[in-house]
Amino acid sequence: MSHARKPPLVTGISPNEGIAWTKVTIRGENLGTGPTDLIGLTICGHNCLLTAEWMSASKIVCRVGQAKNDKGDIIVTTKSGGKGTSTVSFKLLKPEKIGILEQSAVWVDEINYYDMRTDRNKGMPPLCLRPANPLGIEIDKGRFPQKELEALFPGKSADFTSENFSAAWYLIENHSTTSFDQLKMAVANLKKQANKKNEGNLAYVKGGLSTFFEAQDALSAIHQKLEADGTEKVEGSMTQKLENVLNRASNSADTLFQEVLGRKDKADSTRNALNVLQRFKFLFNLPLSVERNIQKGDYDVVINDYEKAKVSFGKTEVQVFKKYYAEVETRVEALRKLLLDKLLETPSTLHDQKRYIRYLSDLHAEGDPAWQCIGAQHEWILQLMHNCKESYIKEQKGSTLAHSPMLDLDSDGRPASLGHLSRSASLKRGSSTQSSRDENWRFKVPQQVAFVEKLTKLVISQLPNFWKLWISYVNGSLFSETAEKSGQMERSKKNARQRQNDFKTMIQQVMKSLVKLIRGALLPFSLGESELKEYGGWEMKSELSGQWLPHVIQTVRLSYESLTALEIPNDMLQIIQDLIFDLRVRCIMVTLQHTAEDVKRLAEKEDWVVDNEGLTCLPSQFEQRVVRSLQALKGVLDCKPGETSVFQQPKVQEDMYQLSINIMQVFIDCLEQLSTKPDSDVDTTHNPSQNLFSVSVDVSSPDLFGSIHEDSSLSLERRLLIVLSNCCYLERHTFLNLAEHFEKHGFQGVEKITQVSMDSLKELDQRLFEMYIELKADPIVGSLEPGIYAGYFDWKDCLPPTGVRNYLKEALVHIIAVHAEVFTVSKELVPRVLSRIVEAVAEELSRLMQCVSSFSRNGALQARLEICALRDAVAVFLTSESNSNFKQALEVLPQLSSGGDKKLLEELLNTFKSTMQLQLTCFQAASFAVVKT
Repeated sequence: MSHARKPPLVTGISPNEGIAWTKVTIRGENLGTGPTDLIGLTICGHNCLLTAEWMSASKIVCRVGQAKNDKGDIIVTTKSGGKGTSTVSFKLLKPEKIGILEQSAVWVDEINYYDMRTDRNKGMPPLCLRPANPLGIEIDKGRFPQKELEALFPGKSADFTSENFSAAWYLIENHSTTSFDQLKMAVANLKKQANKKNEGNLAYVKGGLSTFFEAQDALSAIHQKLEADGTEKVEGSMTQKLENVLNRASNSADTLFQEVLGRKDKADSTRNALNVLQRFKFLFNLPLSVERNIQKGDYDVVINDYEKAKVSFGKTEVQVFKKYYAEVETRVEALRKLLLDKLLETPSTLHDQKRYIRYLSDLHAEGDPAWQCIGAQHEWILQLMHNCKESYIKEQKGSTLAHSPMLDLDSDGRPASLGHLSRSASLKRGSSTQSSRDENWRFKVPQQVAFVEKLTKLVISQLPNFWKLWISYVNGSLFSETAEKSGQMERSKKNARQRQNDFKTMIQQVMKSLVKLIRGALLPFSLGESELKEYGGWEMKSELSGQWLPHVIQTVRLSYESLTALEIPNDMLQIIQDLIFDLRVRCIMVTLQHTAEDVKRLAEKEDWVVDNEGLTCLPSQFEQRVVRSLQALKGVLDCKPGETSVFQQPKVQEDMYQLSINIMQVFIDCLEQLSTKPDSDVDTTHNPSQNLFSVSVDVSSPDLFGSIHEDSSLSLERRLLIVLSNCCYLERHTFLNLAEHFEKHGFQGVEKITQVSMDSLKELDQRLFEMYIELKADPIVGSLEPGIYAGYFDWKDCLPPTGVRNYLKEALVHIIAVHAEVFTVSKELVPRVLSRIVEAVAEELSRLMQCVSSFSRNGALQARLEICALRDAVAVFLTSESNSNFKQALEVLPQLSSGGDKKLLEELLNTFKSTMQLQLTCFQAASFAVVKT
């Protein structure tokens, strides 16, 4: 069931203004179903259907004609939708007029000139001009700018006598407003004129007949006029003289024509004689011609002449011809040797190689020049590779360490991108500042890295031509692109099939040399002694930094991709994949080792400045170091097409596991070193056992962790507290974050790495904590017994209690001092430390009470007062163990027998709390959570 389409709607035009003949794009809806459906298009009232190009139902392209209106709508009319509407308008701009004093680039023809010698219509009368209106209809000159027409039809002309005549230009210029019916009449006129021209010479005569009659009439009129006035009858009249002159001219013309014909006959005879002699003259001059053409390099001419002579005189029995033909063969044999030498000469382009092979093939050279060229190219590539290695080794040995410093292991500089390796600046480490040396530090590209880049570039530049030469040899295109010499092509294909294994061996040799040269420079331990002599020779005074290895891997990967693009079989390139795998593993191991070295130097960065959470910059810097190293390894760990994961080999997986733990352990040792600050050197080397991928770096030094920032005002106890706070943060955040990063980068055994590191960290934490408790608790505990028995105090014989004695107040003051010291570093450590201090004090009080043989009534009351006062003061830090000790101490004392004693005890306790209220405020924070240690 069909339904009427909606009328066209124009919603946009681009550009929306311009001069006449501007090309515009009209957009809208329902603009027709096809080119035939579009029957009308007006812009500013001007019909633009002639230049309209229907693109789709929403797009039409056309040119704006000359319109009377400056601004108007765009109306589209279709068969299916009828006349449409427009929501936009087009503004027609008027071109600038050219005055008589203004310059113009338009050339105005003053006259119409037709060169009848070059006229294409040979049937026109030669003595008349062509009509100015070839269509035969009224001409309506439009006002279209000449410049726009020239831009619209580049290289064309509206002149119908021109070789570049453009009918569209002519119609736009002369018949832009002509109706369609008039154009049909013009077509009919053109057909009539064409039919007349096809009549040939008859039409030519008919066309000039009127001219002849006009001339005849003119001569007759002159003759009659002369007879009428009597001049013709006088001897020597003008007519008679004219006749005599014409007769003499006719006779002279006949004489000259006969002479020309005679000369032509003589020339033809001479030419025929020369043609007869030319065949033999060619042979006589051929040796000299061949030699000259060889000197000029016109080998095609030599080959063509040789083929011609071979056909004509190859089997001649004439002795003179044999002698000259033998001389030609001698010259051609010399050319064969010359071309073969040029073919085997290196370097050479693939185009030249193909050219020389075809020359030798056309000259029927012995052997197989194409295969000889392939062999020579193979040897040349191998020689280039070894020469490249020797030049870099020579340069390395000739340069001194001071003049060409390699990468500084202290810097965190990264190699620049591919092709820009000569200079690179060091990056800042964490939030630490760099020395003035780092600001101006520039390091040179290691010779091994530059060699690998140059070597791969050399192979990638030479191997494609080598491979394409073989492909051309296989498909026979070395001899003919158009398969004209099918016999040579078949022989070539047959030879290629027989030598396929030999060429495969050549490719494998190139790949093997490439890989072993790179191994000799970067992985010498992977080669045998005999191979090292051939492919090694590098001075390994310093280990190549892991920061350069990712660049080397990227270079080799790009080389592999380039070789793959040549469609070289994968089995020939597998050796490169093995090299990439070993380089990736090497890079990972070296990077992890250098990360451990970098972590060791973090001790130099410790400034002991504590933030609000009780942390220094050290944990953050440690996490940044490790994360940055893992990020640097991302491209190495990721597998490109055809590569295998480095985690598939158990040995590699185990080495990475050990190195990851080593990084954690090195930082833990760094914390321990910082906390204890020894005077003597400490050697804590955590390198795994040497293996294939171990790094030969001296991890021991006179000062393993560098010169730690000394601060005479920083006590041992404060350093212990700061390190304990850092340990807590490492356990709760840093190690867990690093575990996520390890998993993100695909490391195996992350849980085990985290667990081992956590256990080591907890062990350090516990050791440092016990050390701090011993430093703080022992003086407090040691002061209790002397304080209790100061002044020869006796529990059996003492006065009634009047309050808590000074020794207990002093103990509380010491505990408060510990609280203050811990609180200034980390509030979270307060419960843990104070609980252990209270446990030690409670244990000592319990021991002292149990050592008393007996108590008097006053002594028991005094002891109970002091035990209860201490217990109530530190109640927020009591643990089950300290509660048990206080309970045991109280159980040793005799029970209070009277209510007066209890009342007195309560009053004294209240008095104590009142007088010590300010001091005990720190113990009343409800936010402290007691930690059981």
